[in-house]
Amino acid sequence: MTVLTAGDRIDLRDLVARYALHADRRDLHALGGLFAPDATLVLPDPPADLGPVRTHTGRDAIVRALSTLNDVPVTSHELAGEVFDAEGETATGHVACVAHHITEHEGKLTDLAWHLHYTDAYIRQDGTWRIAHRALQIDWIETRPVRKARQ
Repeated sequence: MTVLTAGDRIDLRDLVARYALHADRRDLHALGGLFAPDATLVLPDPPADLGPVRTHTGRDAIVRALSTLNDVPVTSHELAGEVFDAEGETATGHVACVAHHITEHEGKLTDLAWHLHYTDAYIRQDGTWRIAHRALQIDWIETRPVRKARQ
């Protein structure tokens, strides 16, 4: 049985934290670089389907899919916890997150909060952990009024 070292766990935590950071900063190039070249990202289709149903394969397709973040003025991806396990020379992960999406409609700001989790598979390539597969499952959605947000 393969065991993840403390260093591997730190690297994997950093990987998922960088995903959240790059998403919130809209740094799509850096975001795409977190994925293996042939990675898959499976996204939901809310509000109709909260489960992972839309598959995007390869970095270019993943970056195109994530470019929809540019349509939301402000986001904040708050990591709530991660669990990683070894799978031979790869690893798996379960990452809990609350993704806040601040939008304006008719002069009112709203936080569309997705309580979600990612089911991940990781691969180490040239000494660096990358996301090989990520499936996003929304557990529930809520909306909240927002008084003010950065522009």
